Amino acid sequence: MARTDSIHMTKNLIVRGFDDKVHAELGELARRKGVSINSIVKDAVDGWLQQQQTAVPKKHHLILYDNDDSMIALLKSMDGLAKDSGWFRSYAGPPSSRSLQYLNNLGWFEGTILPYNPDQQNILKYCGATMEKIAKGANNKQVCCMDFLINDVAKSSLKQAIHIEHAYDENRISGYMFCTYKTETLLGADMSSIIDLFEHHDQVFIIRDSDVYKLHMTRESVHKFFLS
Repeated sequence: MARTDSIHMTKNLIVRGFDDKVHAELGELARRKGVSINSIVKDAVDGWLQQQQTAVPKKHHLILYDNDDSMIALLKSMDGLAKDSGWFRSYAGPPSSRSLQYLNNLGWFEGTILPYNPDQQNILKYCGATMEKIAKGANNKQVCCMDFLINDVAKSSLKQAIHIEHAYDENRISGYMFCTYKTETLLGADMSSIIDLFEHHDQVFIIRDSDVYKLHMTRESVHKFFLS
């Protein structure tokens, strides 16, 4: 919560939600240092913001979509953002896909290992080789990668796809990895598997036509059903 001073236009940071123990410890620390609690919190926030600005992102996001038309509309916007940010634009997946042909025409790097074979027995090794090819091609630049391969893995086995997602979480590459799944691939899946899939990603996005929605998921108790 912030309050703006009408004369000096300064903003005071007021922190709520601390339990009594944390608040008491902050109060004691503030007393010893001769500063206010707000000053300590502000320094902590400033440090966190600076860390976020200098840290190399290793993001792992999930995108759900219905068809190539909606995906291509998204890719058109993403291409401009990736170019402006100087990211290494790359993709992996079925060469026959309209979306991948579109990215190829835009000059994105093809990370797919050919011949394309998402049904092979050692699919984890195949996916790992794909990531290695992309990382090598990036040559230390931050990556913006669209992964369509994972959807084909999930068609055969969502459990195997989740296993691959977990393996990638353990060894992420620098930049942004977007794992794309068609909604029809997940329609027959059990809820436990879908939740597992969501939890292996930092954020979940849903594409409808040209609109992008972010799904917020938190674990709740049953009494929340009856709260407004």
